[in-house]
Amino acid sequence: MDTITSEDVKKLRAETGVGIMDCKAALTKANGDAEKAKQILREEGKELLAHKEREATDGRIEAYVHHSGKVGVLVEVACNTDFAANSDDFRQFARELAMHIAAARPRYLAPEDVSVDDIEQEKEIYRKQVEKEGKPPQIVEKIIEGRLKKFYTEACLLKQPFVKDPSRVVEDLLADLCSRTGENILVKRFARYEIGEKVE
Repeated sequence: MDTITSEDVKKLRAETGVGIMDCKAALTKANGDAEKAKQILREEGKELLAHKEREATDGRIEAYVHHSGKVGVLVEVACNTDFAANSDDFRQFARELAMHIAAARPRYLAPEDVSVDDIEQEKEIYRKQVEKEGKPPQIVEKIIEGRLKKFYTEACLLKQPFVKDPSRVVEDLLADLCSRTGENILVKRFARYEIGEKVE
């Protein structure tokens, strides 16, 4: 294969949990062959997700309060061992994630956490928008799916571009941390509070 596409890299990252740069390098060495790339990653000592059967029962809860005192965040990040939870890498990730949540205002953790009702409501809004724009009927559904995907990148924490580096999404940073620590790391839940915000 002459060129390694970003989709190839993302697919390998999703299947292995190894960082983007490592996946790209392995695919390049393997001439685009995903199975060979997985073998290369294992030979290099990268622990693939398929081999991580330990439960993430340790971790830490990180708190962040904006200097104005008007926005606060709690986030739970889980891992396998207290050794990882207390490492500088892990603590920095949890701290930066809490700050990201304060700034980016995610409503959900991941797309699968969005309720069916919320998805249908969004689709209905997009359908009305598309009808007003006078788009051909045969491409309406495709446009709606595209806008729904954009909604996930705005509303779901793991799909959001990271505020300190918008070229990367939060789940990429998480995968890189898994790769560096060799642990199964999960963002379990978060809560964001803002003065004057209505509590649902």
